[in-house]
Amino acid sequence: MERKTFLKNSALLAAGLFIDNKLSAMPTLAAPLKVGIVGCGDRGTGIMHIINGMTDMFQITAVCDVLDFRLAAAQKLGKSASLKAYTDYRKLLDDKEVDTVIVAVPLHMHYPVAAAVINSGRHLYLEKTMTYTIDQALDLVKLMHNRNTQVLQVGHQYRYSPLYYRVKEMINKGYLGKITQIDCRWDRNGSWRRPVPDSSLERVINWRMYKEYSGGLVAELLSHQIDFINWVFDTHPQEFFATGGIDYFKDGRETYDNVQVMLRYPELGMIGNFGATCGNAHDGYLFKIKGTLGTVSLLTDQGIFYPEKKLLDEKGTVDGVTGATRIVWNKGGGTPILPEPTRDGTWYAFKDFYTKVQNRQLPDSNVFTGARTAISVHLANQALYSNKITAWDKSYKIDSK
Repeated sequence: MERKTFLKNSALLAAGLFIDNKLSAMPTLAAPLKVGIVGCGDRGTGIMHIINGMTDMFQITAVCDVLDFRLAAAQKLGKSASLKAYTDYRKLLDDKEVDTVIVAVPLHMHYPVAAAVINSGRHLYLEKTMTYTIDQALDLVKLMHNRNTQVLQVGHQYRYSPLYYRVKEMINKGYLGKITQIDCRWDRNGSWRRPVPDSSLERVINWRMYKEYSGGLVAELLSHQIDFINWVFDTHPQEFFATGGIDYFKDGRETYDNVQVMLRYPELGMIGNFGATCGNAHDGYLFKIKGTLGTVSLLTDQGIFYPEKKLLDEKGTVDGVTGATRIVWNKGGGTPILPEPTRDGTWYAFKDFYTKVQNRQLPDSNVFTGARTAISVHLANQALYSNKITAWDKSYKIDSK
């Protein structure tokens, strides 16, 4: 790419981000959405904390959970004196004061609750991964057919982060060159186990550890990075290789505490490596996208671009990518992709969800993209637990057209 074109494209990219930032600061479009939250565990209450700070967009009018102590805690977080509490999501859906539902229940319950919300005609924010099985994902696609004024957004929030948007644009404009390798990790050092006040609640509270309810580390963590690659390249993996085991926490769990998944994208000539462990937190979250002209290394809220030597030989600088000069390069030879860390991706996701509901538009993370990622996760888990290579089946019809 000629230097003038390189810099021109970068200027346009920067201008586009400036416009996006101005739009995000505009006043809201209409009255707050009246929200019911189904599932008041860590994720559900985490969402409550975020949208409690967005009162011009959201008003929480109802909460629902099958556990009394979680329901009571959620009620304390509510800002409305008339906040209603339910132990049955179907009762919440009978509440005429709820026009939008946020679903943050265990994975095996995503489909039945989501289907009920869709059939009620309400707008839906459905946490990732969209569904537990492939058939459920395909069925939600069918359920949303011709519901053009009803919004379903899936909680893959990195699709809404300014940082990840910027990386997507860099890749699409060829700044990284030909990309062949994706390296991802999401590591923790801990059992992932929640305290259980009564032994009868073990599977209700620690559902992530049991195959009947959970997709394990692939669904709960690595699905975000798998989804981002699907989005950036408008693709999905074709071949799935995986290995793992219960290698440290011998505590009766069924889902693995140590996994490595390799995904092949043959039409792109690209391999994705996605790994997670519960036995070491040194790397934490890592996301590296490697091309012939450079590497992007991402955290959840900030990223660095590392040019390959041949790009430096050709251009002398990479200020065309980020507007940065050599002065702000870090000691590792890279330059920041954005000048400062971004906010939590969930904040951006809900800001966009509100806009999409008001305008009746298809979100970036929608039923079609959610199905694509849910199927990818399920096939990765099939490979993981069967110790066999699995492949994408052409019969999976999820085209939005």
